[in-house]
Amino acid sequence: MLKVQQVQSAYQDSQVLFGIEFTLHAGESMGLLGRNGMGKTTLIRSILGLKSVQAGHVTFDGQDITNQTADKIARLGIAVVPEGRQVFPNLSVEEHLTAFASNRHQSKALWTPARVYELFPRLAERKSNLGSQLSGGEQQMLAIGRALVTNPRLIILDEATEGLAPLIREEIWNCLRLLRNEGQSLIVVDKYVNRLVEIASHHLILERGQVAWTGSSDALRDDRQLWTRYLGV
Repeated sequence: MLKVQQVQSAYQDSQVLFGIEFTLHAGESMGLLGRNGMGKTTLIRSILGLKSVQAGHVTFDGQDITNQTADKIARLGIAVVPEGRQVFPNLSVEEHLTAFASNRHQSKALWTPARVYELFPRLAERKSNLGSQLSGGEQQMLAIGRALVTNPRLIILDEATEGLAPLIREEIWNCLRLLRNEGQSLIVVDKYVNRLVEIASHHLILERGQVAWTGSSDALRDDRQLWTRYLGV
């Protein structure tokens, strides 16, 4: 589904990514790991068309999307749950879900606003509340729901559990487990390695803009030296 080949990206004269390569097949879930500042968000932005790629290629479903516009890439079926949630403060919960609802790729397991409310009952209780009136956890649920109602082929989640209370964080992990079990393709950036190995089938660790390690959840779970060396755990 997604193939990243020798991708390099930079901010002016400061190069951030150095030849990143990986492949994600349809229905797979991948964990993207690394300490802060190692290039995870830049890689995501490069895939989404939010950051120019200086060299290399990004292919989605056989189509070269390198340096395509972000709106075109989104229409092809890649959705993002961004770091910091980025909900619209002046739109209600229901307006968020209604405005983004689509089914361009004829998904059989259709995500509708009603189904999002079943997944996150808190949002159903607050459907008239503006984005600015929601707690951080509720905003995160809304950001995930907003991505789901586009019925994407791939969802990228950037620090989806960051800064959340433990109970809310657990709801997010349960949501990701449900999506994985339904065959939704996922790329998940998160610092909770012990939970991420339960969700993702394989992982990519970045170190200074390069792929430092890639492997299965079992391999990552069993090698705690990797945690210490690359993740600071």
